[in-house]
Amino acid sequence: MLARVSLLLEPQPEGGFTVTCPSLPEFLTEGRTVEEAMAHVEDAFAATVELYRDMGRTLPDGILVEEGVEPLTADIVVSLP
Repeated sequence: MLARVSLLLEPQPEGGFTVTCPSLPEFLTEGRTVEEAMAHVEDAFAATVELYRDMGRTLPDGILVEEGVEPLTADIVVSLP
């Protein structure tokens, strides 16, 4: 399953980053670094999908994409030297 979602990475005052998804309010993960936080995104998305299934809810329209049919874009964060 492929999904297209926007993620919001928010730096926390105590350090680290919280990752949320505006279109999926139940989605939440975190990490000490951007890289660590992003490494947790797939598991957090899977947990959110499972929660929606358990609650009998469908995901918002436009999130799921058919692999190989629709173009995918991504905004990414990279470290510069």
